Amino acid sequence: MQATAQSAAALPTTKRSKAAPKKTTRKPIAKPAVKNAKASGKTASPAKPPKVKKPKLVRDSFTIPKDEYTALAELKQRCTRLEHPAKKSELLRAGIKALTGLSDKSLLAALKAVPSIKTGRPKKA
Repeated sequence: MQATAQSAAALPTTKRSKAAPKKTTRKPIAKPAVKNAKASGKTASPAKPPKVKKPKLVRDSFTIPKDEYTALAELKQRCTRLEHPAKKSELLRAGIKALTGLSDKSLLAALKAVPSIKTGRPKKA
């Protein structure tokens, strides 16, 4: 036991914890008065316009008769001649906008002019 007491005494002592620093209360620093931009003659920067969220896109597929598909290609060429090239999806979306502007009577007449087709994928020829 004496050996352990002597060896423990031979080891250097380490400080286990430092004394806690004194807490000082700081007074808030007074900020200088901000001059009004109008009073100083400076113009304020224009406010940023709110961000416009892009609409969420939906991918879909459908069956369309070959003659109507050909009509889409002709409409694309017509748009190109008018110096406003358009994609098929843009033409379809323009058609949807045109249909939404119709009255109920005109919409029904347009729907009756379109023949009904069997849904689903066509059989391979």
